[in-house]
Amino acid sequence: MTAIRVTGLSKAYRYYPSEWARLKEWLLPGQRPRHSLAWVLQDINLDVPRGEAVGILGVNGAGKSTLLKIITGTTQPTSGEVQAEGRIAALLELGMGFHPDFTGRQNVVMAGQLQGLTPDQVEQQMAGIEAFAGIGDYIDHPVRVYSSGMQVRLAFAVATAIRPEILIVDEALSVGDAAFQRKCYRRINDYIEQGTTLLFCTHDIDAVRRLCSTALFLREGHVAASGPARGVCDAYERYLFGGSEHQGSVASETSAQAQSDTSDSERLDPELQPDCETSYGDGRATIRSITMEDTNGQPANVFASRESIVLRVEIEWHERVSNVVFAFMIKTREGLGLYGLDTAGDDAFAQRTFEAGTRVSVRYHIGNAFAPGVYYVNAGIRDDNSETETFLHRRLDAHLFRVREDANTTVKSGLINVPAEVTIEESPS
Repeated sequence: MTAIRVTGLSKAYRYYPSEWARLKEWLLPGQRPRHSLAWVLQDINLDVPRGEAVGILGVNGAGKSTLLKIITGTTQPTSGEVQAEGRIAALLELGMGFHPDFTGRQNVVMAGQLQGLTPDQVEQQMAGIEAFAGIGDYIDHPVRVYSSGMQVRLAFAVATAIRPEILIVDEALSVGDAAFQRKCYRRINDYIEQGTTLLFCTHDIDAVRRLCSTALFLREGHVAASGPARGVCDAYERYLFGGSEHQGSVASETSAQAQSDTSDSERLDPELQPDCETSYGDGRATIRSITMEDTNGQPANVFASRESIVLRVEIEWHERVSNVVFAFMIKTREGLGLYGLDTAGDDAFAQRTFEAGTRVSVRYHIGNAFAPGVYYVNAGIRDDNSETETFLHRRLDAHLFRVREDANTTVKSGLINVPAEVTIEESPS
């Protein structure tokens, strides 16, 4: 079943050489047009099946945001048509729909109704919206005093308070901090699994590869490529880095980011705090803390490229337990599992018995092959004695760490940073 169908869609804006020309055209409609047309989109066709995640790629000015506004109904097309089946929740321009002089709570009520929710539904979801946004007492302050990050927190919380049939996100998540981005991606993934259709507009090519099954590449208002996400992302990268006029700006942004990361010599970044942790278990043990250290035993959550990492998990036992498995997983902000380890099959752990009331510290020494970026850690204690796996305790997204770019960074694209050597051999003519 099709959730969104775009047929022959084009959009042009009128350009008048002066205000007098605009006025003359209005007052004298029978005369020759006094405007020219600036075409933003031309002949766009798109079918999005229900429950599919579609990425939309393109440089600034390619028409991405205009396409999303037409799909949501906030802008009308010049020609063509759009059919959308189901309630749409959209996160477009930052703060769109928020009045700066009203409080966050008042804006939640208005924005919720604009997205098709009834006042009763907004009231029922208010506590959840407050909790997800995590802006504290600012919910009752005017939006004009909010930072851009606080605005996007509240906007996303409202847009996704109730699972929509169609969710449209336009670059807004790039404003939020790493912990909030992880929380958003988790909710997006949950909604996709439940059948929500996603239109995801971003400059993050890797995020499209990981999150979307298909993609659309817009270039100067036309469809340059469409189809499976991997192929479209490759086409977009060829456009960006194949010697086009945009290469310089992209390279300069990358260089600026590298300088920012390299100058950060702090080992503990107080901003790297998880706010989307979940946990569960049968109560026989508790993971009291999950921390990281460098190889000298000093607390750290920022590591240089290829610098070894020590993960420490503190556990308290509430019952006598034996034959348990210790495990951890490192994931990207989008939830992609990069590396996991457990002690299943290791007799040194399987033969251990832990008494009630005791505490232990499990230390994992991890080689660091991660590309520069922010990562999340899961940790768990598992009982594999029965036919089904049972967790004594498991904590998801409970710790964050960052790998910074430096002289040991070789990766240019991707998620792993491994040593590489490039040589050139000349063949005799």
